Amino acid sequence: MSRKDDKEADAFESDQASEAQIAVHWREEGYYSPSAKFIGQANASDPSINERFSEKNFPECFKEYADLLTWDKYWHTTLDTSNAPFWKWFVGGRLNASYNCVDRHLATDRNKAAIIWVPEPEDEDTEVLTYQELYVRVNEFAALLKGFCGVEIGDVATFHMPMVPDLPIAMLACARLGVIHSQVFGGFSGSACGGRIADSKSKILVTIDGYYRNGELQDHKVKADEAIARALEEGVTVEKVLVFRRNPGEYASKSPMVPGRDFFVDEIMPDYKGKLVDPVSMPAEAPLFIMYSSGTTGKPKGCQHSTGGYLAYVTGTSKYYQDIHPEDTYWCAADIGWITGHSYIVYGPLALGTTTVMYEGVPTYPDAGRMWRIAERLGVTTFHTAPTTIRTLRKLGPDEPAKYNYHFKHMTTVGEPIEPEVWRWYYDVVGKGEAVIVDTWWQTENGGFLGSTLPALNPMKPGSCGPAVIGIFPKILDENGDEVIAGSGRAGNICIRNPWPGIFQTIWGDPDRFVKTYYEKYNRDPKSTDWHDWPYFANDGAMQAADGYYRILGRVDDVINVSGHRLGTKELESAALMVDEVAEAAAVPVVDEVRGHAVEIYIAVKPGVNAEGVADKVSRMIESEIGKIARPKNVWIVADMPKTRSGKIMRRVIASISNFTDVGDITTLANPDVVTDIRHFVESEKVARGEQPRDLSAAEMESIVNFGSEG
Repeated sequence: MSRKDDKEADAFESDQASEAQIAVHWREEGYYSPSAKFIGQANASDPSINERFSEKNFPECFKEYADLLTWDKYWHTTLDTSNAPFWKWFVGGRLNASYNCVDRHLATDRNKAAIIWVPEPEDEDTEVLTYQELYVRVNEFAALLKGFCGVEIGDVATFHMPMVPDLPIAMLACARLGVIHSQVFGGFSGSACGGRIADSKSKILVTIDGYYRNGELQDHKVKADEAIARALEEGVTVEKVLVFRRNPGEYASKSPMVPGRDFFVDEIMPDYKGKLVDPVSMPAEAPLFIMYSSGTTGKPKGCQHSTGGYLAYVTGTSKYYQDIHPEDTYWCAADIGWITGHSYIVYGPLALGTTTVMYEGVPTYPDAGRMWRIAERLGVTTFHTAPTTIRTLRKLGPDEPAKYNYHFKHMTTVGEPIEPEVWRWYYDVVGKGEAVIVDTWWQTENGGFLGSTLPALNPMKPGSCGPAVIGIFPKILDENGDEVIAGSGRAGNICIRNPWPGIFQTIWGDPDRFVKTYYEKYNRDPKSTDWHDWPYFANDGAMQAADGYYRILGRVDDVINVSGHRLGTKELESAALMVDEVAEAAAVPVVDEVRGHAVEIYIAVKPGVNAEGVADKVSRMIESEIGKIARPKNVWIVADMPKTRSGKIMRRVIASISNFTDVGDITTLANPDVVTDIRHFVESEKVARGEQPRDLSAAEMESIVNFGSEG
C-alpha cells in the first residue's frame, strides 16, 4: 500500500459514521434574500415574532395560533402533560373545525371563491365554489351522513377519493358532525383501502365512480369492491358505500352497484336538499381525522390528529409560513390523500378565508405547460408542490414557465429534501426570480411544518430547509443520546425536544407502537410527566450548519452502508443531478461481498439529450462531490423511473432489480410497465458484465426489500 493509500485509509477510518451519523458531503450553498416587495406585505415581518415564540414563552406562545380561530369555549390549560407523551392541547376549549373553515366567513365573504376546482380535461369548465355554496353543500352532505347513514359523534367514515370538490366537502361535513374522517389516497389499491377500513373499523365508505388521469377516465368504483372484500377478511363489514358520479347522469365504472349497500349520492341528495345541520361543539382534544402513513413494510400507522391543536397549528403556519392573505389565490398542488393536502389545501387556507385551488389531474397533462397555464388563468399568487413534481417539470418542460404570464410571490416545496440544482431551477425559472421559497420539513405525524425559513425574515439557502419553525425546538442526537453540535459537519437523528399543537395524538388503536416508534429511543424516564424527558424522534437523519440551518437527509433507513460508511440517498442523487443532462436520479444499494453494499444509480436524462457519456459523468461527479467511497458500481440510464401515483420513485423496486430479487407488489405504481423494461435491460447488462445472481441471506434480503420509503 502506498503512503497515499495509507493516508486515505486513515482518513476513512477516522470518518467512520455511526448508525446515526450519515456521511454528509453536500457543500454549503449561498444565501438568497427575499425581495423588499415581499417583506413589505408579509404577515410575519417583525423579528419580535421569534421572541414571542421563544422557549421561555412555551407553551403559551401557541395561544397566538389558537386565537386565529373562533372558539365556542376558551381553554383552561394550554398544554396538559399528565399522560406523557400523549399530549393534550387547549384542554377545556371547545370549537368546530367546519364552522371555522366555512360558517364564520359568511358574514363578510359569502360570495368570495372558497374552492376553485380545475378538471384535468382542458375543455371542461372550471368549477368555483363560493363560501356560501360551500356552506350549503357541506350542510347537505352532513345531513345525508346523519340522516341516511346514521353516523354519530366519534364514528369513523373512510373516504377513497381523488381530487374532486366532493372530497373537501365530505371532510368538512364529517367535521361538522364530530365524525372522524379517514381519507385514503385515491391512487392506492382497493386492498390498501380495505386494510385501513379494517384498522379504523369504519362502517361507511365514500367513493366515486371514476376520475380523469392522463387523459383517461379511470374506473375507481371497482376498488370499492376490493376494499370491502379486504375489510371483510379482517372482520369488518362496511354497511354503506356512497358513490359520487364524476359526470352527472353517467356511470364511469364497470363495477355493478350492490343493492342495499351501494348508493349514488345524487339519487339520495334530493331528500337533503337545503338542509342545515348545526355544527357540533367538540372538545379541543377530540379526534378530527386519521391519516394513515405509507411505507414499504409493516402495518400502516393511523396517525390520529386532534381538532383544536391541529387546526390552530395549520392555521398559524399557513398565515406565517405560507404567508396566506385573504385576497390571495393559493394553489397547493398536492393531493388531499396526503397530510399536505389536509393541512395546506383544506384546513389551513379555508380557516384563513382564502381561495384554495384544486387540480384533478397530473401536472404534465396534456403537456408540461399545464400547471403554468392554470396559474396564469387563475392569477395564482402562492404555489406549493413537491420536489418530485418540480423534477418532473424540469425534465419535461424546462423552458415552459417562461411562456406564461403568471407571477408568484411565494412558493413552497414539501415532502422530501430538494437538491440544490433543482431548487435553483424552481427559483429562477418557475419563480422567475420574484418569489420567495420555503423549503419545508415535516411529516404525516406532525400536522404542519417543523423546519422552514420564515419567508420575510430568513434568507433562503438551497439544500437546507432552514431553521426550526417558531415554537419548535429541535436537537440532533447520536445513537447514544449525545447531541451532535451545529457546524460539526456530522449528522444524526433529528428530534424535537418539545410538544407542539399539530403533533398527532397517538397511533389509532396502538398506543404502545406510538410510544415505541417516536419516544422510547430517547426517553429519560418512562414515568415522567415533564415534556423535557420526552424528545420526539422523527426517524429522519439531519445535520445542522453553523448558521443554525438544518439539512434533512431523509429517513434513517434511506441510507446505503458502504464498508461501514453510511451514504444518504439524497446526497448521492443531488450529486448526480449536478450533471446537466440528468433529469432524475435514484440511488439504491446492491449487496457486495466485500463492502456489504455498493451504490448503484439509476438515471433518466432530459428529453432530447444524447445519453452517451452521461454515466461516466455521473460517476465522476459523485466521486468529486462525495468521494471514492461513493463511486457507483453501475450507473443505469433508463427511460423512466418506477413511480407511485404521488410521483415518488419506488426505490425498493429498482433495488430489487439491481439485486436480482423479486420486485414485490407494484400494483400501486403509476407506470408498472416500465419495471419489465428496466429489469430486462439491467439484468442482461449485469450478466454481460459477468455479474450473476447470488443467494442472499435473510438479513441481506430484508435490507433490499425494505429499502426506501414511498410515503
